[in-house]
Order: sequence, then C-alpha cells, then structure tokens
Amino acid sequence: MSNLAELIPAPIPAPDPIADALAKIKQDPGAIFESDVLALLRQVKESDPARWARTRHAIKEAKTVSLADLDKLTSAADASVCTDDLFPEVTLWPDPVDGVELLENLASAIRTHVIADPATIHAAALWAAFTWFVEVVNVAPIANITAPEKRCGKTVLLGVLARLACRPLAVSNIAPAALFRALELWTPTLLIDEVDAFLDAHDEARGILNAGFTRDTAFVIRCVGDDHMPTRFNVWGAKALCGIGKIADTLADRSIPLRLAACGAGERTVKMRHANPAVFTQLASKLARFAIDNREAIRTARPAEVEGLNDRANDCWEPLLAIAELAGGNWPRLARIAAVTLHGLEEDAPSIGAELLTSIRDAFDNRRADRLSTADLLEALAEDEEAPWAAWNRGKPMTSHQLAKRLSEFSIKSGNVRIGLKTPKGYKREQFEEAFKRYLPTDTPKTSATPPQTSNHAACSDIKSATQHPAVADRNSPKATAGEDCGGVADRTPPHVEEEALPLWDENDKEEL
Repeated sequence: MSNLAELIPAPIPAPDPIADALAKIKQDPGAIFESDVLALLRQVKESDPARWARTRHAIKEAKTVSLADLDKLTSAADASVCTDDLFPEVTLWPDPVDGVELLENLASAIRTHVIADPATIHAAALWAAFTWFVEVVNVAPIANITAPEKRCGKTVLLGVLARLACRPLAVSNIAPAALFRALELWTPTLLIDEVDAFLDAHDEARGILNAGFTRDTAFVIRCVGDDHMPTRFNVWGAKALCGIGKIADTLADRSIPLRLAACGAGERTVKMRHANPAVFTQLASKLARFAIDNREAIRTARPAEVEGLNDRANDCWEPLLAIAELAGGNWPRLARIAAVTLHGLEEDAPSIGAELLTSIRDAFDNRRADRLSTADLLEALAEDEEAPWAAWNRGKPMTSHQLAKRLSEFSIKSGNVRIGLKTPKGYKREQFEEAFKRYLPTDTPKTSATPPQTSNHAACSDIKSATQHPAVADRNSPKATAGEDCGGVADRTPPHVEEEALPLWDENDKEEL
C-alpha cells in the first residue's frame, strides 16, 4: 500500500492570481491591477474580510501601489464600470479565418468610407489587424492620421479604425492622469481626435504617448494617492492620432503615416452613419478569431527589414509585416510597397536641419563654388521661394547669427575664407561634406551641370601672387572681378559691411513647422 501511495502524485495547488500578483508587485506594480486580479480582489473584499485585510497590508508593505487607487478600483461602484460596459462584446468567428481574405475585406471596408492612396489603405488595414495582436508583439506603432486640410476624412478613418480595432477607446478630451490609468487598467486601442489641440492643452500626454512605443519602455512614473507614492504605470497599447498637419517629431518617428486627401471630382464615399453595422461586427469577429489562432506565430515572427527604411521606420513596420507575411498571398509585397511609399513621402517633408543642409548644398551647386561668404550663402538661401529662409526672421530673411546657430548643431562654424581678393566670413563646401553624407539622401543628390571651378593659384587662390594685380589699384570704385579664371568664385556683392545689431528679442527661437 505504501508503495502505491508513493506512486500517486501530490495534488497540484490551484492557481492563485492574487498571490501571483503579490509576488510580482515590486517589479510589476500593474500586476495587481490586471482585470482578472481585480475581479478576484472585489470578491475577496466582499466575502473574506480577513484575507482582504492581509492582502491590503501586503500591498501597503510593498510600497509600489497607492492604496487609494487600490480601494477605488476594488470598490463596488468601480466594479460596475467594467470592460464589458466600455468595449463592445466580440463573438469569435466559429471557423478558421483566411488571412488574405480578411485583409482584403478590411481594406475594402476602409476604402468604402475614405479617399486615400492604396499604400495608406493597405497600411490602415494592417494596423487594424495589429491591434488584435498587441499582447504578443514588442512594438506598438502609432497610426498617424493626417491631411493637409479640413474635411479630408481624418475623423472618418479614425471612426472606421475604432470599429475594427481591439478594445477601442475613443477620447477627445482626457486628462493625462486618466490617460495613463486607462492604459494601465485596460490596455485599450486609444483613439485621439484633434491631437494637435489635445497636446497643446495636455503637453504631459506627449511623454505618455511616446513611452508606449516599445513594450520594455512602456512605463511612466507618477506620484498618486494621498501619500503621493511614486507609482509605475504601464502605458503599453495601440494608439491612433488624428489631426491636421505635422505632429511632433518624436511622435511622427514612432508612427505609421496615414495621409488622406479630399474627394476629387466624381469620387464618392459612404458616410459612416449609413454604414452597415453587421459588416464591422463580422470583421471584428473574424479579427478576434484570426488573432487567437495565430498569436504564437506573430509572437515569434521576425520579418526581414525593408531596405531603404531607417531603423525606427522598420521598427514601426515589424508587426505589420509579420501579419502580412502570415496572411500570405500578395500582402507581403503590398505591405513593403506601402512602407516604402509612406515613409518615402515623409522624406518630402524633412526636418528643418535637413532642409537647411539641402538648400546649402544647392547653393554651392548652383553657384559652382567650393566656398561662399556668409552674405552670399544667405542671399542664395533667400532666392529659393519655396524654402522658409526668405521669411525665417519674422517675415525677413534669415540672419547670419541664425544661420550660425543652426549650423553649429552639425558642428559647422564659419571662418575667414579667401574669395578672390577678399577674406570675408564664410563657409567652405568641405565643411559640409560629412553632414551631407549623414543627414541627406545619397541616392538623389542634386548636381550641377558645371562642376565647381578649381583653384588656379592666382587671383582666386589662398596663395598670394608674386605680381601685384592691377585690379586693386583703383580703390574708389570697387568692381567685381571680370577675369574668366575666377568667374566661378568671384565675389559679386558689395564690400562686406558690419552686420546690424541683433534685435533684443530672441530671434533664434522660431517654431519649427
């Protein structure tokens, strides 16, 4: 009998989510606020006061979670506000879902309501699918819905994504404190309309949105409760932002750009109020089933990077490419085309620094020179009507001081340069070569039809001539050098004069658009 008893395995203790959460609470304060743990805590609070007291004491001793938040989230009033009330109930599709068909149906549903190029439509469909895999991926790219003007369908696309996304939470006015608590508690798909106005009113929210890009950095620290306990909140989750114009570079860098256009002649869309709810209900059902069946495949997927995209853009596209390759068919190719197209468009609107470098490169090319005085360079910058430099200084051209400050960010400084017979302050092209290589595209550089003129070691040279040049005899009426040997680098401006005193206001703090 004793031998038989030894063969009988010991009973496996039943899982205790509360105990597990308490064991992890110092490393992961959010563990105690997981929805299943909170549900059990509410039961314990109502039915087992002794255990509730011991649990509450253990949480207090951990010193990582505010007791005020604990009491609020486990209150009877809070129990009535559950995810079932906030998020639509989704019924799993009964049969396995074909990925190609699902993505095509998503694209079709989006195309029905908004006007956009194929790349944007395909990216939006993949992003909607990604929200159902947010628990198993490591990067959560922001869907950045934008358009150049009003009435281009931005809010409509946001509404379409809200009907397709997992646990959608649409907000237009939410305090940062409520924002990080909502993300911590529910891990929703956050959808923010008029994000420009929202961030102007709540600048703190920018950091919360930035932090939720990668799983390992998706945390913010906030002092909460009456005891002002520093508490870590998990802000991981999918997010979609909607607004006019460009968002902050830190957010744009973490985004999939979804650009919309106004309806053209003959183009028509179906208004969302006329949409068939059954279509979106069915798609959500299929998305839920597709996600459950393929969680592990997406968790372990490592799609190849898109050649030509920077590291951050490739990070953004990693989960979307994984879904496209899982679906198969033509979607891996469509996804990569979308990535190149959308982020290629981003390069059409470079940062101010990159735009300045491009204009400077063009100035050297157009004037066929290897060095330019500061005055000549500023003149060349102001000649480009499409660039901002002619009106950079509050409607006036950029000043030498503003130029110097911008270039100092690239470790480029002005100095005395020999141009003809003069040595004004200026810049040599060689000073910019490293910055050109690092910050400007190398595949489509602008080149001049005529190469820069080389030095002949005469009038245009840094080496003084042994023979006095007759052109310097007449000092009463200075003229531009007419010699053909120096035509490419001759100073065509009047003699250099001292710059006017800088205004008292800070002219360097111009807002970058």
